[in-house]
Amino acid sequence: MLRLLSIFFLLPLISFSQSIPTPTSASDRLAAFELRKQMQNNSIFSELEFESVGPAVFGGRIVDLEVNPKDPSIFFAAYASGGLWKTENNGTSFNPIFDNEAVMTIGDIAINWESNHIWVGTGENNSSRSSFAGLGMYLSKDNGKTWEHKGLPESHHIGRIILHPTDPNTLWVAALGHLYSPNKERGIYKTTDGGTTWTQSLFVNENAGAIDLITDPQNSDILYAATWERTRRSWDFTEAGAGSGIYKSTNAGESWDKISGGKSGFPGTNGTGRIGLSCSVENGNTILFAILDNYDRRVQEEKEKQEGLTKEDFRNMSIASFSTLTNKKLQAFLDENGFPEKYSAKQVKSMVANGAMKPIALVEYLEDANSLLFDTPVIGAELYRSSDNGASWSKTHDGYLDDLFYSYGYYFAQVRTHPTNPNEIYLFGVPVIRSTDGGKTFSEINADNVHSDHHACWINPNRDGHVIIGNDGGVNISYDAGEHWTKCNSPAVGQFYSVTLDNATPYNIYGGLQDNGVWKGPSNYKARDRWHATGQYPYKRISGGDGMQVAVDLRDNNTVYT
Repeated sequence: MLRLLSIFFLLPLISFSQSIPTPTSASDRLAAFELRKQMQNNSIFSELEFESVGPAVFGGRIVDLEVNPKDPSIFFAAYASGGLWKTENNGTSFNPIFDNEAVMTIGDIAINWESNHIWVGTGENNSSRSSFAGLGMYLSKDNGKTWEHKGLPESHHIGRIILHPTDPNTLWVAALGHLYSPNKERGIYKTTDGGTTWTQSLFVNENAGAIDLITDPQNSDILYAATWERTRRSWDFTEAGAGSGIYKSTNAGESWDKISGGKSGFPGTNGTGRIGLSCSVENGNTILFAILDNYDRRVQEEKEKQEGLTKEDFRNMSIASFSTLTNKKLQAFLDENGFPEKYSAKQVKSMVANGAMKPIALVEYLEDANSLLFDTPVIGAELYRSSDNGASWSKTHDGYLDDLFYSYGYYFAQVRTHPTNPNEIYLFGVPVIRSTDGGKTFSEINADNVHSDHHACWINPNRDGHVIIGNDGGVNISYDAGEHWTKCNSPAVGQFYSVTLDNATPYNIYGGLQDNGVWKGPSNYKARDRWHATGQYPYKRISGGDGMQVAVDLRDNNTVYT
């Protein structure tokens, strides 16, 4: 194994090119949508009605929630790749209202509750491998019955939409831009004519787009934007960069000044990753909060260092330094980390000396995709606060916020604060955590019926404890600040990576889902709520985690591989 690993260290010496993929243009994608509609209308199956065979029990990835401030039983739930759904009965049932447009992937939504205008920014912004590109902005002026395409088609992924509080024709959009390729159509955009024309007022570079945007609740001319530099390729993902930062506008988004990095107190390095923004108003003062996915490495205190060798000791070790290690010390490292017995300290030192491997091979042997997610010594989540309108920032907590999102903050890094209580703060990650002391300490508020991986949150400013959250398992509602939750899982929404069938009578359907396991159910299932009373849901989960591929041995219809 070690000899095979050493081959990979020669690869950087070989000259070859990896071309950046060219995305399909927005005009071609829109033309394809029009062609698809024509083909559907002309198809002999155009009158065939499809029936849902489920399941509708696990929810799916929510990216945003918009709640009616006058009646919180009415709200919209936007899905990463399942369109937009509306409930008028506090989540008991939902109706889809964005099923017939060119895309169903959403990054953010915004609602003008006075005029019932609905804005949808397409293209999920979490930058995962299952985050699909959108086609810009859509607007409905009739509460979701019909839709207009309103520009920004090359934005691909929308981070946030902010509506002007009094002018329905003015809004700002944080455009994250392409995920797999550089592009100039990213940054902050503003329209004053309801989306007919757009002005790009903030642009950092071709790999840094805008991921979040808020306005000062006391002055709509003051806005704060977060930019995020990230580059994903099929062979690599860099989730941080110097283009990440916080910007402020005092003239309604016409121009911007950077307020992070330098002496501001908020990091500004190549390790600065995704940033999320929120604010509260306390005694007439606007208090800002920013969560950062800090990809800089942790500084390990001397007292915390492990006795003996660790894998980090070998990451940059030279061959000369390696040769000075004692066999006893090296053998202890090999034994503690489960290396095969045939690779003794003497054998490994000989392989390094004759060029068969390099010291870093010992690191690579111990690292795989899973271990890197949880064992990468990055700083990770940090929460910062500003009480002087962004002039300076300070971290709210001591130490590290461990076990929130490990090394994949690109999937999270969002913060929500109570509109009038800056001490009440929610951070999203694998769990959702809550602070009641301004971010000094946090406690987890997940429950048995709450999925992990959280992306959206609404806090009721008029009723303490009333919180609605959105995660990879749909929507949950609490009326006691997370002590207890209801699960609103009626929409048949989820990301199936694969679907297959068996030869039973009636035949069964098997599917592997994003973050919701593998499920099996009968093909003659018809959606109904009776299972709430009987406790017997026709579909059964047969595996957890990310479902991915499923295969059934058709000789017995009983042996399943996932």
